[in-house]
Amino acid sequence: MFIGIIAGAAAAVALVLIALFKLMWRVAEPNEALIISGSKHKMEGLTEGMNFRIVTGRGTLVLPGMQAVRKLSLDLNQTELAVECVTFQGIPLKIRGVVIFKVGDDFVSIANAARRFLGQQKRVSERVHNVFAGHLRSIVGGLTVEDMIRDREKLTGQTRAACGTEMEKLGLIVDSLQIHEIEDPTGYIKNLAMPHAAAVQRDARIAQAEANRLATEAEQQAAARMAEATRDSEILQAGYQAERDNASARAKQAGPLAEAAALQEVVVQETRVAELAAARREQQLQADVRKPADAKAYEKRTLAEAERDARISAAQAKAKETELAAAAEATATQVTGEAEAAARQAKGLAAAEATRAKGLAEAEGIKARSAALAENQEAVIAQQLAERWPEIVQAGASAFGNVDNMVLLNGADGMADMFAKALTMGGTGLGLARQLLASMNQNGVPAGGPAGVNGVPVEKVQVDREA
Repeated sequence: MFIGIIAGAAAAVALVLIALFKLMWRVAEPNEALIISGSKHKMEGLTEGMNFRIVTGRGTLVLPGMQAVRKLSLDLNQTELAVECVTFQGIPLKIRGVVIFKVGDDFVSIANAARRFLGQQKRVSERVHNVFAGHLRSIVGGLTVEDMIRDREKLTGQTRAACGTEMEKLGLIVDSLQIHEIEDPTGYIKNLAMPHAAAVQRDARIAQAEANRLATEAEQQAAARMAEATRDSEILQAGYQAERDNASARAKQAGPLAEAAALQEVVVQETRVAELAAARREQQLQADVRKPADAKAYEKRTLAEAERDARISAAQAKAKETELAAAAEATATQVTGEAEAAARQAKGLAAAEATRAKGLAEAEGIKARSAALAENQEAVIAQQLAERWPEIVQAGASAFGNVDNMVLLNGADGMADMFAKALTMGGTGLGLARQLLASMNQNGVPAGGPAGVNGVPVEKVQVDREA
């Protein structure tokens, strides 16, 4: 609890100190000065008797009840001037202008202004007006109207210089002094300007007359140039018209000429087309007629040459073959003669031996066949047929020896007919065998030859031949 009391007391003391500090602390704004009085304070540059403190642009502590604090504005101020004056010539004038002023920024000016206007800051403009009005009347009284009109800056400079000392005593500085207007209630300035106005008017009239003369001359020259230009224009227009007429005439002729040129171009193009068509037809004939004809002619010529060469080669081969055959025939004749002589000799010996053997064999065969026929005639016939069958087949096949191509007109039926004829030939052979055996039984020797049996010739089968 004690600690809480101490904390509360400390907080109260802090609050009191803060309140006292806020109450004692004063801050000067940038456009004002704090005038602190109530204590003896010596500032540099201030004269004796100005024992107050001046604070600008910062803060300071002030003891309440012991020191008084007041503010002095450092803002710009202005006052309007409307002063009735009399010139050195005795001519009354009214001067209108404006003065812009403020309290000086140094401590001496602030102190002077504070001593004079600290409680009367609203009346500063009035007092400044009075100061400037008095000095302006004094300065205008020593000048003429012409001086003020010709050199207004001189009036302004003299006025500022005359008021400068008094304004410095008041702690004020003049930022600007402007004389806006000089009023002349008597018309002196207007009358003063009349000779100049008349001279100006005269010069203006002279200038106007000169300008009119020059304008007239210029107009006349312009009219002459216009006429000249008109003439030149008409000449040019006539020339242009002639050119247009010429062009129109050429244009009228251009139609037939263009038509003729176009017709000529058409004829030229048609001629070209005809030439191209003729060339195309010629090329087509070359491709369709001449080249195939040349190819056929070349083919026939080549074939003829090949056939000729073949015939020549065949003739040469035939001649060579004939020559070789003649030589071979001569040699073969010689050899054949020698062989035939030896063969005849051997043949005679062999024939004799064969005749003897054949006779013995036939005798034995006849004896055996006779016995066989007595026992089994059919078996003997079959044996004889089997022994003679190659000769029978050879005799039947010789009928087809001269046939190059055999054509069967009715397919399988034709084949069947061929087999039937073969069987018929076989049956005929069987009959011939039986006749042979019967003949042998009667005569004891076989009859017939390879061309027939008992003088019966073998029939040849005639076969149609188709190319």
